Amino acid sequence: MKTLTSDADERGTLGRREILLGGLAGAVLSGAAARSASAQVPAAAPAGPVAGVGRQAPDAPATGAASVAQHRVEVAGPHGVVAAGHPLASMAGLRMLMQGGTAADAAVAVMAVLNVVEPWASGAAGNGFATCMDGKTGKISALAFAGAAPQLLEDTASAADLTAGPKAVVTPGAFGGWIELARRHGKLPLSVLLEPAIGYARDGHPLDPSIAQTIARQQAMLTRFPTTAAIYFPDAKPPAPRAMFRNLPLARSFQMLADAETAALKAGASRDRALNAAYDCFYSGPIAQEMDRFSRANGGWLRLDDMQRYRPKWVEPVATRYRGLDVICSPLTSRTGLETCEQLNLMEGYDIGSLPADSPQALHLIAECIKITKADVYRYAADPASSPTPVATLISKEFANQRRRLIDPARAIVFPAGADIGNARAVARSPVAAGSVPGDTTNISIVDGDGNAVGVTTTLGGGFGAGVIMGDTGMFCNNGLREGSTAPYREHPNFVHGGRVPLLGNCPTIVLDKGQFKMVFGSPGGETIGQTQFQHLINVIDRGLPVQAAIEAPRLALDADPGFYTPGAAITLQLESRFSSDTVARLRAMGHAVRTVGPYAIGSIQAVLQSQYGTRLAGSDPRRMGYAVGY
Repeated sequence: MKTLTSDADERGTLGRREILLGGLAGAVLSGAAARSASAQVPAAAPAGPVAGVGRQAPDAPATGAASVAQHRVEVAGPHGVVAAGHPLASMAGLRMLMQGGTAADAAVAVMAVLNVVEPWASGAAGNGFATCMDGKTGKISALAFAGAAPQLLEDTASAADLTAGPKAVVTPGAFGGWIELARRHGKLPLSVLLEPAIGYARDGHPLDPSIAQTIARQQAMLTRFPTTAAIYFPDAKPPAPRAMFRNLPLARSFQMLADAETAALKAGASRDRALNAAYDCFYSGPIAQEMDRFSRANGGWLRLDDMQRYRPKWVEPVATRYRGLDVICSPLTSRTGLETCEQLNLMEGYDIGSLPADSPQALHLIAECIKITKADVYRYAADPASSPTPVATLISKEFANQRRRLIDPARAIVFPAGADIGNARAVARSPVAAGSVPGDTTNISIVDGDGNAVGVTTTLGGGFGAGVIMGDTGMFCNNGLREGSTAPYREHPNFVHGGRVPLLGNCPTIVLDKGQFKMVFGSPGGETIGQTQFQHLINVIDRGLPVQAAIEAPRLALDADPGFYTPGAAITLQLESRFSSDTVARLRAMGHAVRTVGPYAIGSIQAVLQSQYGTRLAGSDPRRMGYAVGY
């Protein structure tokens, strides 16, 4: 890769989210705040100023609200709104909208900046899904940009090799998704879309303290290879919190991609052909060649042929109808679209909106719907190119009616086996010490002034992906070969295999009301993505909460040992600590093994919700450093 030059593994036990949450103010949202918009019970008064509902003028402390219902305000934007995982990324998307770009243009700019400012979670060499709504036609389509395992992969490799290092690399898919989004739904040149990211990578940006601490905790992994250490441990030390952080190799890679498009335009190419020139630069040209060189030199399996074979795909989304609304989700190779639909179909048999949100009865029903869905989806979901999956059955109302019979309204059930569906092959399973593997991901929700909506969830898999910068590109690749994304059982159709696309949890979702836009949203969170999004939909649809209150309401999540692939696995019900001790005790009495986690520890929703007045309001989750902007 002649024009690129270098500028110069074990994972920590304390995650980035815990580091981030450690700096939150003392204010907490009451569990009862999630009952309804009119019945919210605000949290205790914070120690410092917190923007939220009921906030009075800052120069009138005597009349200031004694409590707040939420930590962040809803963001209005009659001409467009962007909610993303970092303030600089959100602003980059807004810049594109203000320059006449579309929601898709904004999404590409946001993803490029996130590669720089949130490098542990996503990047151009990662993978993901997008769900798009055309504002004129109302048509919704899904874009899968998830790469396959390299063809040379040895399926006898150790779990450690498939988790971090050159052998853990999945074929990069994200940049192809950027190009496809821009080609089908965008207007602006790629050079404009990449400009903010190039500037932050070249000139630097103040590094978020939580990311700085995460880099330091991942030192063993990030210093294994000089290409990674040169960026993340300059002078053999981790970058300081709030210090200027740069990724010069990434800036050069992005500039090369922009220059490929510019050169094609100057030569008279159409916009599509110019974008394809950038695509070819990544997947056949200097960047692909450098990744191939580095992989060969360091014992990896990725090759130029894997890069050239890859294509992003427009696919039919999966959907269900819930309480009269259409909920439209990502299809396979995301398992979470199936999860979302089955969970909602199961819940439709209960009047969850009539129960207090913090009641043991409501939480029990949510947990049991998640439990049954996990069993079904983890039994069958796999790359459809290698194994048929009974999608229509899994998301049908009839199937949910049958599976709902397993739920005992008063008692937690054992984690069940997935349902026997038709002639589906039974998979023999013995206990495997896999565990529920966390994922590090980011979400983007955007609506522009023409009503185009784009939701994107993009990921590197685990934190920093495979943990190695691929040569002089400045990029991490997704480590989707790890257990969780792949099944631990050789006979399972999602067992790791060369050329097979591992499963993602990504599921950007669009909701329609009588064919009209209602909401776009999504969340990161690995195994918790579908669980988080399920609860968000309940908060909005069943409880009528406005977007920010719905986002900030307390959540639960199920964890499985040894994992959700295993019937009979031990299930732990994780509850954010804002739920009362009485609720915890009553859930334990119902047979749940309960563990209390941090007050803002599960998921990180970014959402845009249309109000009853037709106005669009964006919300962003305080559980991470997401930010919503509009104009």
